[in-house]
Amino acid sequence: MKVTRRGFLKITGASAVGAAALGLGVDLKPFESHAQTLKIRYAKETTSICCYCAVGCGVIVHTGKAGAGKVINIEGDPDHPINEGALCSKGSALSQLVNNENRITTPLYRRPYSTRWEPISWEQALWKIALRVKKSRDASFAVKNDKGQVVNRTNGIANVGSAAIDNEECWLIQALMRALGLVYIEHQARI
Repeated sequence: MKVTRRGFLKITGASAVGAAALGLGVDLKPFESHAQTLKIRYAKETTSICCYCAVGCGVIVHTGKAGAGKVINIEGDPDHPINEGALCSKGSALSQLVNNENRITTPLYRRPYSTRWEPISWEQALWKIALRVKKSRDASFAVKNDKGQVVNRTNGIANVGSAAIDNEECWLIQALMRALGLVYIEHQARI
C-alpha cells in the first residue's frame, strides 16, 4: 500500500479528531489503586559487590528477617560509581547463586585414594591448609641463590589473586604472600 504525503496527512488528522472525540466521554478522575505490599518492604538492605567479574558492580542485597537472613532480592546500586544501578545478566541473576540448594556451604575434604568428599569444619580446613603451606614452604625455601646472594624465597608456592576483592584486600594478600617468600604472585583482574 502506497501512501502519499496528502494521504498521510488525512489519516493523521482523522486519527487525531477520532481520539479527541473518544476522550470527551471518558471520566478522567483519578483511580484508586490497590497494590500488594512489596516483598522487600521489611527486608534489611546491605550493599555489596557482584562477584562474577573484575568490573566490581555495586549491588543492593535485600535479606528477609523471617528466613534467617535469606536473600530475597538483589538489584543494582544506583549510588555506586561503577554501574550506577545497572547490572548485566549475570549480576541480575546473583540471587540464584545464593539461593541454590546445590551450593556448597561447608569445606569438603577428600582423603588420599578416596573416591568421595566428606564435610569437615572450617577450623579443620584452615588447619590443613596452614600445615600444607608450611610443609611446602619449608621444603622449597631458599636462603641464597646459586651466586650466594641472599634471596629468602620459596619457589614451591604460587598465588593467583581474585577479581572480586578490593585494593585493601589485595594489599593484605600481597603482604602475606611476600612475607611467606613467594615469588610467583599473579592477579586475575581481567578474567
